[in-house]
Amino acid sequence: MTVRRDFQEPPRSRPDLVIGREELFTSAREQLGRGGSVLLHGPAGIGKSTVLRALAADYGGAARTVLRCSATESESHLPFLALADLFGLVLEDVSGALPGAQRTALESALTGRGESTLQRDGLALRLAVLSALRVLAAKGPVLVVADDLQWLDAASAELLGFAARRLGDTPVQMLCAVRTEGQEYDRHLPASPPDTLAVRLGPLNRTQVSALLDHRGYTPLSRSTIRDIHRTSGGNPLFALELGRALAESPARPRPGEPLPVPTSLRALVLSRLEMLSDEARRTLLVASAGARPTLALLHAAGREHAEAETAQAAALGLLATDPEAPALRFAHPLISAALYAEAPAQERRAVHAALSTAASDPIERARHLALATTGTDPDVAARLAEAGALARDRGAPSVAASLGLLAARHTPADSTPGPDERRLQAAEDAITAGEADLARDIARDVLTRATVPAERVRAWMVVIEAAGQALGEVDAVFPQVLADAGDDPRLLAQVYYQLAWRGLVVEGDFAEARKEAAHAAELAARGGDRRTELMALSFQASTETLMGHPDAPATVKRALKEPQDPYVACHHNGAGSARFRWLIMSDQLPEARATITSLLREVRRRGMVESEVHFLRFLADTELRSGHCGRALDLARESLRLARDSGIGEGASAMLTSLAEASAGDVDRALALAREAADHAEVDGDQMYLSRALAALGYAQLVAGDPAATVRSLRRVRELEQGLGINDPGRGRWHGDLAEALVRIGEPGEAQDVIDTTRAHALRLGRQSVLAVLDRAEALVRAARGEHEAAVARLTSVQDRLGRLGYGLEEARAAFALARLRAQTGAFPRTGARPLPGPASYDEAARLFRRCRALPWLRQVDAAATAGPAAAEPPAAAPAVALDALEGLAAMERQVASLVMEGATNREIAARLFISVKTVEATLTRVYRKLGIRSRVDIVRLAAGRRTT
Repeated sequence: MTVRRDFQEPPRSRPDLVIGREELFTSAREQLGRGGSVLLHGPAGIGKSTVLRALAADYGGAARTVLRCSATESESHLPFLALADLFGLVLEDVSGALPGAQRTALESALTGRGESTLQRDGLALRLAVLSALRVLAAKGPVLVVADDLQWLDAASAELLGFAARRLGDTPVQMLCAVRTEGQEYDRHLPASPPDTLAVRLGPLNRTQVSALLDHRGYTPLSRSTIRDIHRTSGGNPLFALELGRALAESPARPRPGEPLPVPTSLRALVLSRLEMLSDEARRTLLVASAGARPTLALLHAAGREHAEAETAQAAALGLLATDPEAPALRFAHPLISAALYAEAPAQERRAVHAALSTAASDPIERARHLALATTGTDPDVAARLAEAGALARDRGAPSVAASLGLLAARHTPADSTPGPDERRLQAAEDAITAGEADLARDIARDVLTRATVPAERVRAWMVVIEAAGQALGEVDAVFPQVLADAGDDPRLLAQVYYQLAWRGLVVEGDFAEARKEAAHAAELAARGGDRRTELMALSFQASTETLMGHPDAPATVKRALKEPQDPYVACHHNGAGSARFRWLIMSDQLPEARATITSLLREVRRRGMVESEVHFLRFLADTELRSGHCGRALDLARESLRLARDSGIGEGASAMLTSLAEASAGDVDRALALAREAADHAEVDGDQMYLSRALAALGYAQLVAGDPAATVRSLRRVRELEQGLGINDPGRGRWHGDLAEALVRIGEPGEAQDVIDTTRAHALRLGRQSVLAVLDRAEALVRAARGEHEAAVARLTSVQDRLGRLGYGLEEARAAFALARLRAQTGAFPRTGARPLPGPASYDEAARLFRRCRALPWLRQVDAAATAGPAAAEPPAAAPAVALDALEGLAAMERQVASLVMEGATNREIAARLFISVKTVEATLTRVYRKLGIRSRVDIVRLAAGRRTT
């Protein structure tokens, strides 16, 4: 039908309508904006109609007339029905402008009077449709919106195709959608204009399915359930929503090993072809649906003698996908397997599992099938399941181990040792390792409703606390309860104090308190003979001391690495290996840090430790970023963020690091968005430590985006936060040079020098050579701002060489860029009587270094500076004049000291130049502040800045 602009449906929220389709939506929208047409295609339920409606609502306002039709299978035999939908409401507007024969043919087709047919009125009717579109287009742009082209009646499809091929430059666009299973969309292109963009909609990923379910209100669903929905739906939005609805309406969730409930609507959709199968073939497919990786050999071993013929029959009906190269049988869609299994009676399913419990070759699979074939408790079955769980754990499949553990608990008699709750807690710990925190928390909470033994209760509370992740503030009420449960048992108390150490750091933001609690936990664990907790506590203490710049950090790292070691702790993201990595990277030992973290990442992947994998991917990305391998860092950071979002673990931390990588090698706007997302995560979690990291990333992104004022606002807050936290090691966040550079850019060189001096003292004490080099780069900018250009050039040249030798490729390139910019500026605005600055005024070296790093945002800055040329370079700030009128009331020594402060000299430099002690300088400055009515050396610099010569 026709929808005039005055009566169009109000635009709906695009993100809600096109979840997971943002890039596709943008591409289609741009095509329409260029005057082209769009054909959306894909399988049933993939979301074509949703995207079509969103595009029509978004772009429809640009058209004067919108013509709509939506066909259905039941009406596809009715000729001209789609034509009537399109032109029925505009017939009166166009009929008067049509030649008589065309008008008669069109009116007959639309009204059904006169029995018009394509055979009899073919040419006139074809020309009438073309002419009608031209008449409408003469008054303004026309948009034709057609959904489900596959059900378009043949006559309407032929007429639309005829017109579409002849519209030429007429402002008529088509926005259509058609159901396809493969690439056969091309047979529908003749019904669209020649410039049509064909856009295929593919399946959603797990994160997008989760967002879709959340948007529709199907919450709360655990991540393991969402994983099952994604797998069963194959990423099809309609199927996922139907599965989510069925779960929401179901009073009980599926038990471990059982498939999701498949609603009747989906069963009818995918199982209609099963009616054409023989009973024996259907039983064979049921065996295949129950098997983890069904093959013909497995089906034969399970008693299906005619498996080849029966699976061939199923493949002919499109139920199985054929692939001669793959030995395993594969259903055409995962939903077919799930629906087939759900349709079968419980007794028949148990019989299938009983057959597979002896036919399967893998011991884990045999145990799972045995459990699903058994009803009630059975200690032998439970023992076999526990053994299979241990095997899965050793293979690096903790998610499988958790599922097997829950099955084992279900079959464990109440009076057995180990008991059912002990097996449930093992399953919860496996779920934590697998990154399924919500499942682990639910299991632990269930156990706590029954458990009375202190050890079991503390173990369950530990799972609850671990499942909270960084949001430890949400489980504050747990700590008094778990301390009461632990009593005076040092082994149990050690576990509690280890978590209290984390609380002190994350919630209270108190490094000193966190260090004290960790040391106490290590002492308790040693007394209780709990080596694992002792090592975890020592590793935490070492990492905390490293970030604090504490002198005991190296010794504590050695204690954490001392034998005997625990294999789990050795590769845990909060274990001894991780503590050693932090020490190495902050000590500028990049090759050793890379080797350490690469080895740890390999091991946690082998073990299936998802949370550790998220963090180690981020650590490796950080190492590559510092090394100047920005493209590699961006790939790793994005992988870490995808895994974090998929598992719900460490999202804020991964967003923070990805922001740094995006600002260095990718999209600066995305970097800004990710940094703000990371800061929001930290604010919500009450995590002061990661809030400072997120704000540091935001400040860096703002600097790269060319907004130094915003950079200063963000990084000043970081400075306040880290001072409050007690973080003294500048190697941790490495934001200090960025703050100083931004301060110079906004005309605050005095405050920049203060940042440099304060940070340099800590960096010198801790031997942070790369930090010192970056601070020297920033100080060169301060000197340049005060007119000391030759000294600035000498300092930058030295800095570039030092950073190159340390292996900090991106920082080396930034030094080269600063040097080239300084030479270009002084070349454009030479000082009277000054010697030319040494070295070529060229950006080639900076461009080469940034290109080697794949630092694209920085490279774009270099290109812009080089294109602008020296004449367009901003002149360096004039050196501040000594404000004599403001200093008249000062004594001679006070005036000299104040003048040198205005030039940016440090207290040590002033002492050397005036041949006095640093203490004398400090005492003199105190008197200056009092006489001038100011509070700091920064105010002296501001005083000078307000009285510059013009």
